[in-house]
Amino acid sequence: MADFGGEDLEGFRVEARTWLEDNFPRALAKDPAAQVAAMGGGRESEEARLWRERMGAKGWGVPTWPATYGGGLSRPQARVLAEEMARIGARNPIGGMGVMMFGPTLLEYGTEALKRQHMPGIVTGSVRWCQGYSEPGSGSDLASLQTRCEDKGDHWLIDGQKIWTSGANIADWCFCLVRTDTSKKHEGISFVLIDMRTPGVEVRPIKLINGTSPFCETFFTDVKAPKDQLFGPLNGGWTVAKRLLQFERDNISAGLGGGSIGAPVSALTVREAALDYVGLDEDGRLADPDLRRRIVDHLMETQAFQQTVRRAADESKSNQGPSAVTSIMKYAGAKIAQERNELIVESLGTAGLGWEGEGFSAPELAAVRTWLRAKANSIEGGTSEINLNVVSKRVLGLPDPK
Repeated sequence: MADFGGEDLEGFRVEARTWLEDNFPRALAKDPAAQVAAMGGGRESEEARLWRERMGAKGWGVPTWPATYGGGLSRPQARVLAEEMARIGARNPIGGMGVMMFGPTLLEYGTEALKRQHMPGIVTGSVRWCQGYSEPGSGSDLASLQTRCEDKGDHWLIDGQKIWTSGANIADWCFCLVRTDTSKKHEGISFVLIDMRTPGVEVRPIKLINGTSPFCETFFTDVKAPKDQLFGPLNGGWTVAKRLLQFERDNISAGLGGGSIGAPVSALTVREAALDYVGLDEDGRLADPDLRRRIVDHLMETQAFQQTVRRAADESKSNQGPSAVTSIMKYAGAKIAQERNELIVESLGTAGLGWEGEGFSAPELAAVRTWLRAKANSIEGGTSEINLNVVSKRVLGLPDPK
């Protein structure tokens, strides 16, 4: 690849446009959902598989990761690539928890052996990951987790249960927090990588209020993990886990602000719902003045949030990655996402009462289910209350209440 270290962005634009013209299957432009089907465990068409493999081989599924594993692009180059993809209707087919959470942490904390083993599957989108953090009795107080991991000489033996394990039913691997020392709390936690096909791993999907099952219960019964799958130092997993949470909140907040978490590709926007279902008055304004005011407030807040996310992304690159400020972004993103979905359903009126049946269109039903799914936005990736606590202590430096 040519060296664009001098930020010859127009030169890079020509390269990106040419490559995309040659490699993006044009039939996929009419079916955005098909392009990302593999991320959710859906059936992948031949064109979608080809697109994922080509993007993976190029490294452009993770454009700003080091060239050893990813695209090696600067952030301005990555923005140019995104613009050129949007121009022809191409979506990034590579993502999920491997890209959002574990991959960046692996780059920072992983040994060369673990990078060589796990990075190729993440970068090409051929291996899906899930997160083994929360337990039935250890949610907000995550450090109280009890999943045991014993050193058996030539392997680790793991017993316990995890809850809300997103995508565990389709995952190939799990990055998991386990207890290796029962005499200490935070200092007794280790970070282990578990092959989900290992005997003793059992997954049970949990049905949510919107009818989907993205979260699961995961049980480990005498599960053996190779000794070389310890990630980070023994009993030093809490430090690694906190860093991963920063990457998680950084990525979740960006998705929430853009409306992509839990929403189908064809989801209605606030503008579409208001114009199509509420209509305009004789002056060309939204007919409901109170709803109009609240939508304007929401759109302004969304625009400000998205600009702040972009600025924070640039700052995190120069400051060695995301910081505790991601808790602010996660909190704000969840609030905006929930407001967006509430405004859409309100705009639909009686069309926003549907669950199933011929009396409602597919976008209307999707809007209702997405609104219900959005209730989890303020829980997943750290509850809003916990994120406010992090902001209080680590951003504002406020003392603990007495």
